[in-house]
Amino acid sequence: MRRCLVAAALVVAAPAQAGPLTTRVPAVDLPAGRLGDAVLALGRQSGTSIVVGDPGLWARRVPAVRGRMTARAALDRLAIAANADIVAAGPFGWRLLPRAVRVASVRAPRPMRVPVAAPTEAGPDIIVTGSKRDVRLRDFAGQVALLDGVDLALGGAGGTEAILARLASVSSTHLGAGRNKLFIRGIADSSFTGPTQTTVGQYFGDLRLSYNAPDPDLRMYDIASVEVLEGPQGTLYGAGSLGGIIRTVPNAPEVGAVSASIAGGLSATWHGDPGADLGATLNLPLGERVALRVVGYGVSEGGYIDNPVLDGRDVNRTRIGGGRAMLRLDAGHGWTVDLGGIGQWTKGDDSQYADRDAPPLTRSSAIVQGFSADYTMGQVVVSGTIGGFKVKSSTGIVGQTLTERYDATLPATDGTLPGADSAVSGGFATTPVTTMAGTPRVFAQRNATSLIANETRVWRPMRHGFGWVVGGSFTHNRTRLSRSLGPVDAPAPVTGVSNSIDEATLYGEGSVQLVRGLTATAGARVTRASLAGTGEDIAPARIEAVALARARVTADRIETSVLPSASLIAAVLPKVSLYGRYQQGFRPGGLAIESDFVRRFDNDRVRTLESGVRYGLAGVDTAYLTASVSHTIWQDIQADFIDATGLPSTANIGDGRIWTFSATGGWKPVAGLTLDAGFTYNDSRVTEPSAALFVSLARMSQVPNIARYAGRLGADYRRDVGRDLELRVYGWARYVGRSRLGVGPVLGEEQGDYLDTALTARVGRPALGVTLGVTNLTDSVGNRFALGTPFQVGSGQITPQRPRTIRIGLDAAF
Repeated sequence: MRRCLVAAALVVAAPAQAGPLTTRVPAVDLPAGRLGDAVLALGRQSGTSIVVGDPGLWARRVPAVRGRMTARAALDRLAIAANADIVAAGPFGWRLLPRAVRVASVRAPRPMRVPVAAPTEAGPDIIVTGSKRDVRLRDFAGQVALLDGVDLALGGAGGTEAILARLASVSSTHLGAGRNKLFIRGIADSSFTGPTQTTVGQYFGDLRLSYNAPDPDLRMYDIASVEVLEGPQGTLYGAGSLGGIIRTVPNAPEVGAVSASIAGGLSATWHGDPGADLGATLNLPLGERVALRVVGYGVSEGGYIDNPVLDGRDVNRTRIGGGRAMLRLDAGHGWTVDLGGIGQWTKGDDSQYADRDAPPLTRSSAIVQGFSADYTMGQVVVSGTIGGFKVKSSTGIVGQTLTERYDATLPATDGTLPGADSAVSGGFATTPVTTMAGTPRVFAQRNATSLIANETRVWRPMRHGFGWVVGGSFTHNRTRLSRSLGPVDAPAPVTGVSNSIDEATLYGEGSVQLVRGLTATAGARVTRASLAGTGEDIAPARIEAVALARARVTADRIETSVLPSASLIAAVLPKVSLYGRYQQGFRPGGLAIESDFVRRFDNDRVRTLESGVRYGLAGVDTAYLTASVSHTIWQDIQADFIDATGLPSTANIGDGRIWTFSATGGWKPVAGLTLDAGFTYNDSRVTEPSAALFVSLARMSQVPNIARYAGRLGADYRRDVGRDLELRVYGWARYVGRSRLGVGPVLGEEQGDYLDTALTARVGRPALGVTLGVTNLTDSVGNRFALGTPFQVGSGQITPQRPRTIRIGLDAAF
């Protein structure tokens, strides 16, 4: 939704200067523009908490304030320019009120004490909370993107697509909402949702969203920010962070302030059906120390795919409903307790793929291929301070279920599916089928996951040239994959699998300032994982044949992994830093299904060496640029392929290597205009294919689903158009180059090579605005993903872009 207008002090952390108090007056450098932006900068520079409760006051224009002065003197100048009154809000903060409001009638809320950076020659800074120990962005050795929640919700709060639109380094499959797998920095394994753990760790606050389930695609309503840390991030985040992490930070409940907001819109899609969306947020204090924040939303996205076989038009409408709630208790002495819950339910009427050689946005399917994706989470987070140390303990329970239907209709009469001679079958026996030519068949798959996780950590932010974090975690995850295949009205169960894992972990990381401007960091993570699994629904005629194999692969296993890390960052100039880092990541093994067999796949591991440069900071400096080059060695790659029965399976496909170059930058050429750009290049190769599975392939090309080239351009323009009115126009274009669907000859389909575009305009005040947005300006078809059903791989499937869509929206805050 929109940035919280009540708590204006942005949380920023930096080393506090030691030594006795001095009488030297600090330097203040506040930009001209909106009062809210100036207040944020003053909070960062002075270590104070400043509250602006009125949306109109937030947007009032103020001149620049620069020089050596106290925070109160600077605030006095801002208040005079904005025609506001100042009210004390505790010993370390103030509250700004419109001068027309009677001060005596307003009760100041309890101020939020936040650690703020002391003024430095380099200027204000922002912390990377994903570092788990309050590292300044200037001092963070690695590629990180910080996305503002207001920007992500501009023109309608989307899901993960809103993140993809703003970053060239993040990519995804495109099966549909709640079904996709995400990839960062060229680390991609496969196209299917199977037992393999995702290569990207997704977090909501400090809690893991999932373990080996697909992206739940939560809608970005009332979000404060999103952090994307390129990987691997094994030391701090453990298994499943080979490519990096995506951390979504929601707006927290506010004690002492009642607020509400609502946003909605109507959309029209070329060649398709209309859509609508609506979301609302309420923040409600429940006494002096307790507050409740509730978010609810509903989205209906119009379909645009036709299926003439079933006489269906615009068959792929998707409906999403959900919400979340968080109750915050201020327990005193710097401690808080948060109780929260999340729920989202997604239903797709049909799949969104099309036939390559058919008329645009058309496919011929014998059955309806609908899906549903349900996600729920409950969480408890306790945080506070003990002495000079910070403490946080997060516990969550997650339930996630994905149900899918695929068209498995085959053109054959009595016969066999390809088996023994298939390059990707592993040499297993053929499986007889008895279907009439053209008889509709359905393959149904249900992936049910439950997760219980806790992480507790203690950390000391960087002070006097030293900072550290120590933590431990426990994770229990269980996944049951059940499948059926056959006639639409009576499909028969086929082999499924259950996997469970218990992970116990200890980790630590510390930084030392070797000399002024040079900081070294080292850390390690030790994980002990206990794995178990078993096959289910094996055909009776096959039980004796596979009994011995099952006994071998279903036994419990224990794996121990040690993930070291090290980095060095040097501030060579006031705005320029150079860094180098080494990181590892891993994913545990598990059980997969191949034909009627259940067999083991082993863990895989990546090792990455990266170097980079950073100039300036986005949102702080007039110009900024970050660039890095990395080399990754990937051993025993876990990936999915098509087995002898035409079903997706999982195996270790071999070893590979990846070279990645990425760069992002921005520039403010004139007041009100910001330009940004991003580019990534990936050169990936499976260098040593597994002989057991790919005997006919001497060498494979790029790792699947990762384009060799991807880039984006963006422009953000703002100007005043009337009293307290602002016009904002934001546009972007993103190019995704060619990639391959998967590994091996069966999954060698090309995809990608398309341009996506969008343009959004908003006119209004912070408290009320109207938006007009257009996506896919050129109304191009493209091919985001070359898979709709695995039973027709090689038949020319494409996943087109959503056609040109216009949305008119309204947002309001109270």
